[in-house]
Amino acid sequence: MQKYPMVDPKKLKFKNITISGLPGSGSSTLGRGLSEVLGWEYFSGGDFMRSYAIKKGLFDAENRVHHAATVYGNEFDREVDYGMRKRLKEEEGKILDSWLSGFVAQKVSGVLKVLAYCTNDDIRVDRLVNRDKVSVEEAKKHIFEREKKNLTKWTKMYKAEWEKWVPEKCRNYRKRGWLDFYHPDLYDVAIDTYSVDRERALGQVLEKLGYKAKV
Repeated sequence: MQKYPMVDPKKLKFKNITISGLPGSGSSTLGRGLSEVLGWEYFSGGDFMRSYAIKKGLFDAENRVHHAATVYGNEFDREVDYGMRKRLKEEEGKILDSWLSGFVAQKVSGVLKVLAYCTNDDIRVDRLVNRDKVSVEEAKKHIFEREKKNLTKWTKMYKAEWEKWVPEKCRNYRKRGWLDFYHPDLYDVAIDTYSVDRERALGQVLEKLGYKAKV
């Protein structure tokens, strides 16, 4: 990838970036690519929570896949998410990548909210097989069971915040009974990583950010 100098957030349209995406969506690849181009700090919510769960004995360090949010309590989950919201309000030059980072950034000024999604579930599974070195069946179980557990938990947890943070026109958005945290209307940029390659995805975000160099 071509190298670029570190960019002052004050010279762009947004001071921070959030990237949200379900497992296998390519959000981590996009986040790390943006960090390399902009020189901004990249924070992976999934990696942080994995380290915490292992440290507390809630998750086996030998298990290569990530765990469901149900392994720890609601208060810790809420503490992390509110901490992200606080950072987005008070800091700049940050790239926050987590399932709910776009949701917690609702109505926070100066944040470019990016949604990474993949319309081909087979590709999502294949990405996890290659990343975590697990079987196809393990990857499928990890993706779909984990999604169900997490979204069920967060739908119950964040009913009040959904009504407070999300724009009124979006508050009735539901998908299969869960709050639709990944509806494109909640984001400034939505990228299908099945049809858009890594470089084009990076370029779309940089363009929205107001970054003039071409990728």
